[in-house]
Amino acid sequence: MMILLSSLYLAPVEYYAALFHAERAFVEVNENYRKQSYRNRCMIAGANGPLPLSVPVEKPEKGKSRMKDIRIAEHGEWRHLHWNAIVSAYNSTPFFQYFEEDFRPFYEKKFIFLHDFNEQLRQLICKSLDMETPVDYTPEFIGEPDYNTIDLRESIDPKKPSGTDMPAYYQVFAEKLGFIPNLSIIDLLFNLGNETRLYLIKNFSIDNSPWSRE
Repeated sequence: MMILLSSLYLAPVEYYAALFHAERAFVEVNENYRKQSYRNRCMIAGANGPLPLSVPVEKPEKGKSRMKDIRIAEHGEWRHLHWNAIVSAYNSTPFFQYFEEDFRPFYEKKFIFLHDFNEQLRQLICKSLDMETPVDYTPEFIGEPDYNTIDLRESIDPKKPSGTDMPAYYQVFAEKLGFIPNLSIIDLLFNLGNETRLYLIKNFSIDNSPWSRE
């Protein structure tokens, strides 16, 4: 199975489930940037419920701008705010301290382009999960993918319910909030550690997923 994805900020679990089970993936970098999407937003589990974190971006000079050209805006101390929120949410999880020094530099270094920030985080996460699915970037916008490619660019979206049946796993605030499915992959990683890979293997498959062909 080949899949076509967008470049997302700390993408949700279903994104990595699809990526994990794909034979190959393409990340679309030539699509028009879309606001209020996971391209610059992720969702973590805060003490009071799901907490969105949004990376501020510069307003394109033109009406539309390609994803690979979107620049991160330097205002509001967002890096400090994001990292503090992540620490507050996950400091008491079993594996946060194990991964802390891998993720911290992303909130200390300035990235110019959103795509570069997203993709370097994705590469770190894939490395942490020993995920070896080959990933390439589209040389031009793909309007109509061929039949062998499953287009997930618009399927994984904060305004749409997840199409996957996601079994509960340990979450720090579950006793208070109940299980919250399909949060950012870091929620799964910090709570389960090395068992994240097993969770993706056991609970998702190409034959029983919204990304498979009928």
